[in-house]
Amino acid sequence: MLLTALEFLGLVAFAASGALAAVRARLDVFGVVVVGLTTALGGGVIRDVLLGIHPPTTLRNWPSLAVCAGTALVVFVFHPQVARLRRGVLLADALGLGVFATAGTTIALNAGTTVYAACLIGMTTGIGGGAVRDLLLREIPLVLRKEIYAVAALAGSVLVAAGHAARLPEGPVTLVAAAAVVSVRVIGLWRHWNAPVARGPE
Repeated sequence: MLLTALEFLGLVAFAASGALAAVRARLDVFGVVVVGLTTALGGGVIRDVLLGIHPPTTLRNWPSLAVCAGTALVVFVFHPQVARLRRGVLLADALGLGVFATAGTTIALNAGTTVYAACLIGMTTGIGGGAVRDLLLREIPLVLRKEIYAVAALAGSVLVAAGHAARLPEGPVTLVAAAAVVSVRVIGLWRHWNAPVARGPE
């Protein structure tokens, strides 16, 4: 139940971040809802497609769709107030990243994939929705820019895979790995950690 609650919190966070980005891009209410849904559910859809799960789990689970659409509508109406909660949204986004990356890895491992594939699928689950959001809004995806984002997701996926290989209990391993992802992401934001960027032309 704790993992389910965290997953729904992650859905709300991702839907809110996508809806806020859509509001800033001056999309109408339908566009805001679509971008919110895509941001929240995109990673899970990509994961299920890679694993051959059809139709994707999130598209068969109406509460997930309802929560994401409702969150996007709330952001559309109250976006000035939500925008002022920037730190809270970033923290929730980090939590969503940790939950989805680690849960995606666990699902992939349970589906019988190799450890290498499970880690990549887990990372993609965490970052996929945000990448699709940025592409819809004609922006360079956040994961391709300087911030420590995809690296944090991959680290959490590796921790889950290591715990699985050591035959440790699945639930605690997932929670610890998710906490590690959140910690790396939050500390990276606080300390302004960035991945190296090539120097400009002389």
